[in-house]
Amino acid sequence: MDAVSTISNGSITARIENVLADIRARDGAINAFVDITEARALAQARRVDAALAAGRNAGPLAGVPFAVKNLFDVKGLATLAGSKINRELPPAAADATLITRLEAAGAVLVGTLNMDEYAYGFSTENTHYGATRNPHRPEHVAGGSSGGSAAAIAAGLVPLTLGSDTNGSIRVPSSFCGVWGLKPTYGRLSRGGTFPFVNSLDHVGPFAQSLAGLAAAYDVMQGPDPLDPACRPPQVQFVSGTEIKGIEGLRIARATGYFEDNAEAEVVERVKESCARIGVTQTIEIPHAALARAAAFVITASESAQLHLVNLKSRAEDFEPLIRDRLLAGALIPAAWYLQAQRVRRWIHRQFIDIFNSVDVILAPATPRPAQRIGQETFTVRGIEMLARPNTGLLTQPISCIGLPVIAAPIGTLDTFGGLPVGMQIIAAPWREDLCFRVAGALEHAGAATFIPLASNS
Repeated sequence: MDAVSTISNGSITARIENVLADIRARDGAINAFVDITEARALAQARRVDAALAAGRNAGPLAGVPFAVKNLFDVKGLATLAGSKINRELPPAAADATLITRLEAAGAVLVGTLNMDEYAYGFSTENTHYGATRNPHRPEHVAGGSSGGSAAAIAAGLVPLTLGSDTNGSIRVPSSFCGVWGLKPTYGRLSRGGTFPFVNSLDHVGPFAQSLAGLAAAYDVMQGPDPLDPACRPPQVQFVSGTEIKGIEGLRIARATGYFEDNAEAEVVERVKESCARIGVTQTIEIPHAALARAAAFVITASESAQLHLVNLKSRAEDFEPLIRDRLLAGALIPAAWYLQAQRVRRWIHRQFIDIFNSVDVILAPATPRPAQRIGQETFTVRGIEMLARPNTGLLTQPISCIGLPVIAAPIGTLDTFGGLPVGMQIIAAPWREDLCFRVAGALEHAGAATFIPLASNS
């Protein structure tokens, strides 16, 4: 189902009933959904049907079903953020800003999605709600922390979802599940009504089956929001339809050095092949990427631990075992380390701005390798064994740290990894999501990037 497909025969209500039935029938094997908002979805579908019957404009996403990572507030539900502790919160009194904007455009919310607890992970192996499985190979992870958001798209349960990205939590599951994802510029899309992880690094954005659907969702969600002080975008920037132009005149380079040294050779070759399809021959080495990742680690551990400090002191046993020790360690980080990490972050941001004086868009692998198995503690990259969960973000954390816009583009499957998908980051300067979409459109037109259906592995 394409998020921008033309509404044809049959009512929106009937379509949503079918979507809900499909989720109930098939999600048990994937575990992407935590809550299904059936009554709400049918009520919204009837409103869209009534608008269409009256000849009114029902919105650019009229009747499109969508679901959200369960750190987004949904009126009437407790905002779980993947945790046990948050079950005790009162139901949200209002919807998150982005849900409100999508519904104003005619979209239909059908449920909330599984995630790593408090967004602190890259695999969505959740002790409280179960692991989300990769629809391409159910014994493998879907990525995280927005694993449910990517898996629901990959399985064809919904064409549009929302997730968050602090250190790679949109781009990693996009890569692992073979779907499109957008991490916008820090502050571009409102975080109003979302449960925080690391306030100075958190982003929110969409996943979609199609690039056109990703663009349509991005368009309707933009705009400042008093609920998010960081959301002060310089202008609304429409990218859908004819605005996804070609790449003539763009200076595009493939990242080498750190971004290739920390990815398996097969992943690098697939990125090179995709670059060649659109005529990209220039390369660039990004300095200090490892330092940027180190700063992100310190900021993440420190801010997240402070957020949960009261509960860590009084009920540590109720936290997800996979994150509890990291939170406890983060609580011990000296303030001077945190301040220095923020200084390093600002310094590296300036280095990147200098880079964007000579190139417009940078292309790099999204993950070091395709998805590991559920429960797998280590994997190897370039013959080096390392912990799987934290190192899945090797290539995304340096970019998150400085808030750049990135589209995660699905660039195919790798036979040497059992036919699992892999993705590529399309990185631009702050506030230039339009350039990301232009390059993504060129890759799609050249056949170098496309949603990877499950049938491709059958």
